[in-house]
Amino acid sequence: MEVLNALGRRKTAIARIYVKDGDGKIIVNGRDFKDYFPTAILHYVVEQPLILTENTGKFDIKVNLKGGGFNGQAEALRLAISRALVKMDEEYRPVLKENGLMRRDPRMVERKKPGQPKARKKFQFSKR
Repeated sequence: MEVLNALGRRKTAIARIYVKDGDGKIIVNGRDFKDYFPTAILHYVVEQPLILTENTGKFDIKVNLKGGGFNGQAEALRLAISRALVKMDEEYRPVLKENGLMRRDPRMVERKKPGQPKARKKFQFSKR
């Protein structure tokens, strides 16, 4: 199998991945993903598409992650892995789609407006 690449985004995080046959190593920015992501919940989020499609331990995945925090990065990586698996075999799409892994989450932080302390908060109004 040749090297497949895919892209995943969430908030301001961008995950570029390269998938090839191997023994299940996931390397994120030169480190093992279990060292990179601090909690077990994020480890599960990253492995979720592989678990659902029963591909745990079959592929080596090299990841370049940029931007955002740990949670956004983990979810961006989950989307990238899901997209790569569907590129590999179209039969994985229904299972991944059913669990909501093929959808790009568009929610972003709203920008701060000038003349206000935050995006929607206003300074206190004084009538007199």
